[in-house]
Amino acid sequence: MSTVAEIREAIRQLPAEEAWQLAQELRDHLDALWDQQFEEDVQAGRLDAVIARAREEHASGKTRPMDEIIGDE
Repeated sequence: MSTVAEIREAIRQLPAEEAWQLAQELRDHLDALWDQQFEEDVQAGRLDAVIARAREEHASGKTRPMDEIIGDE
């Protein structure tokens, strides 16, 4: 297995098109890892307090429609 330093050097040697392709593949991989971690956190109840707080704030009228926030009315 290559070390991170060796991988970095190999990336520097790639033609631009291959480097961009690798970057996209790495982003996709990291996105999948993030999704997996999120699902694990949900299943383990690590987000329960955040969800409860959001529901309480919504029920008490402290929220606004998303289109008001991002300006897509």
